[in-house]
Amino acid sequence: MFSKSFKSVFFSAKSAIRFSLSGLLLGCLLSLPLQAQVMIPAPPQLAAEAWVLMDAHSGKVLASKNANTRLPPASLTKMMTSYLLEYEINRGNVSPNDLVPVSVKAWRMPGSRMFIQEGTLVSLGELLQGIVVQSGNDASVAVAEYLAGSEEAFADLMNQHARRIGMNSTQFKNATGLPEEGHYSTAMDMAILSREKIINYPEHYSLYSQKEFTYNNIRQNNRNTLLWSDSSVDGLKTGHTDAAGYCLAASAVRNDMRLISVVLGARSEEGRAQESQKLLTYGFRYFETPKLYERYEVLDSVRIWQGVQDELQLGLENELFATLPRGEQENLQAQVNVHETIKAPVRAGQELGTLIIRLGEEVIAQKPLVALENIDEAGFFKRVWHSLLMFVIGLFS
Repeated sequence: MFSKSFKSVFFSAKSAIRFSLSGLLLGCLLSLPLQAQVMIPAPPQLAAEAWVLMDAHSGKVLASKNANTRLPPASLTKMMTSYLLEYEINRGNVSPNDLVPVSVKAWRMPGSRMFIQEGTLVSLGELLQGIVVQSGNDASVAVAEYLAGSEEAFADLMNQHARRIGMNSTQFKNATGLPEEGHYSTAMDMAILSREKIINYPEHYSLYSQKEFTYNNIRQNNRNTLLWSDSSVDGLKTGHTDAAGYCLAASAVRNDMRLISVVLGARSEEGRAQESQKLLTYGFRYFETPKLYERYEVLDSVRIWQGVQDELQLGLENELFATLPRGEQENLQAQVNVHETIKAPVRAGQELGTLIIRLGEEVIAQKPLVALENIDEAGFFKRVWHSLLMFVIGLFS
């Protein structure tokens, strides 16, 4: 149950002045004068089967078509292959220095290759570069076999991780993206995977901007041509098969705003880059993503009953970003709703209210307010006294 008090917070581009209105809901609420309406054109229409444009920080989708249509993802599959390797490295289960034996199956893989040799040992760090930069099918299978024993078992792991991060319309059958019945994904799921890699594995992300990699005296360029034509682009992965067409998951950052574009089924290598560039240009031109609150920033201080302290600080467990039409930040309004009665004990992270950010009638973000500290129960006499006070207050509320 939320309190009857209403609190509004108005953000300005020049300041973050907070106005609080407490007590019973006011009959006439304070409001800001509206600015001229921001005009935003329709998103570009692309020569591709499906696409998504997503803000990496907020997760907001700015443009899409056929975003949830199941399509063959080609070598965008390898984003999940490299993700699993990054995941295992971060957990300490493997090291980039681990030496991986190259099997006959890995050595004989068709298509794009790193050119590893059967019977040799290759470090996981080199294989990761071979997957990301050279799109090596041989490197992907070598990693799959090392981490899971077989490519089939690795595909099962890929699907488990896909479910875990919300890729609910994806099914992997192999580690490479080579055509196979029942192997599919969507533009939306690939955007979700891209965001997961960028936000949660930043220590590995620089690899995706690497323009070339040499192994076995063979130098190969990254197939993402946007890395050369647009200095703001720093990832992620290309893909191509006859069934999938030309695919590209790209990411770029300008003025602290990071966008992710996923294009599936473009008509050519040049086309996938051009169509991706259209999406990125549109997003950066017409939108912005300010950070509204820091993690653990104090957003409210409330009364707590029967505790060793009488006041409790509330905030958010994570940074809060909001993707908005450019020029609309000054018109944001934030409403804080807090539970009517809060009693000790309270543990840090306990949800005790809600923060709602609105732009006009649209809810831009809604996040739980959590306790920022532990507060234990007070002694017996203070608890009894507070119980009496709460009873009396309840009679008149």
